[in-house]
Amino acid sequence: MGINNKKILVIDDSAFMRRVISDIIKSDSRCEVIGTAKNGEDGLQKIKELKPDVVTLDIEMPIMNGLEMLEQLKLDKIHVPIIVMSTLASEGTQETIRALELGAIDFVTKPQNIFKVNTEEMKNKLIEKLLMAVNIKTPKIQQLKPRRRDYPSKKFRTTKPENDCLSINSKIVAIGCSTGGPRALQYVLPYLPSNLDAGIIIVQHMPAGFTKSLADRLNQLSEINVKEAEDGDIIEKGTAYIAPGNYHMKVIQDKKCNLCIKLSKEDPFRGHRPAVDVMMNSLVDVNIDNLIGVIMTGMGNDGTEGLWNLKDNHKIHIIAQDEETCVVYGMPKAVVAKGIADEIIPLESISDSILKKVGVL
Repeated sequence: MGINNKKILVIDDSAFMRRVISDIIKSDSRCEVIGTAKNGEDGLQKIKELKPDVVTLDIEMPIMNGLEMLEQLKLDKIHVPIIVMSTLASEGTQETIRALELGAIDFVTKPQNIFKVNTEEMKNKLIEKLLMAVNIKTPKIQQLKPRRRDYPSKKFRTTKPENDCLSINSKIVAIGCSTGGPRALQYVLPYLPSNLDAGIIIVQHMPAGFTKSLADRLNQLSEINVKEAEDGDIIEKGTAYIAPGNYHMKVIQDKKCNLCIKLSKEDPFRGHRPAVDVMMNSLVDVNIDNLIGVIMTGMGNDGTEGLWNLKDNHKIHIIAQDEETCVVYGMPKAVVAKGIADEIIPLESISDSILKKVGVL
């Protein structure tokens, strides 16, 4: 093995999965499996002994599960990049959101058929995320504490009166994020008041099945309403709409000047569905009085083209998350490099900036 090989620790209670994941990692010459562990307790000990560059972590394990291990890492102030191996089951998606909340960098979904684990798609995803995780510096987000206030359950209106919609004098906050985004959103949405004078639309790169759990968790933590977007939703003030995994989300204007959500399965845009660029570009032809664009942590440059087009066609204020608080300084960096960011600010300042720009009802 080479001197610069990335050292990976594999934690899973299944001997079969430990072997399959190890084989996938070993198939890339840049990576080396330095150990395996069968539960969180064993994993904690191995992390301390072996000091891996990155860890793959199962959630459902005996003695100490993955979530308990993540909590213990926080208590011990041990910072190591974690990639969670997640299931697509309903409970699995909720646990994955919780794992990201506790500091896991990203996740890879296990195929429901265990014999399809060792596919090229699975190999490519896992290797890409491991190599990305190795290069992550511990962002200052580790020192922040998002709100932990549970609000009474909120009911979304299914019918909306004609005079209760966003029209020509509308205000929209459009947010794009990717790696590190689920946790970063917890430092923004829970700090916005329920009477926010704007609707919020969000594209977070995530597979189908996980965005509903993300929206539910953020809704639980926030004063504003947060929901997974549905086709035809009329955008309401004080509500955030998260694009469902595997669907593009656009904003269109109907005959009554309502701003509405349109979902589609058009081809992925530069590898993404949903894509931030698709959402941003859809706003170019819509009448909006006050538009805020926010780009937060994530790999690549999704969102830059759309914001560039909006800058040409709209009065828009663009906020980019700063490098120090990003898990991955890719998407905000691209916006900054293009010279279109009006503000480059730390994560904990984004909610205040939004509030200053759109105000309350």
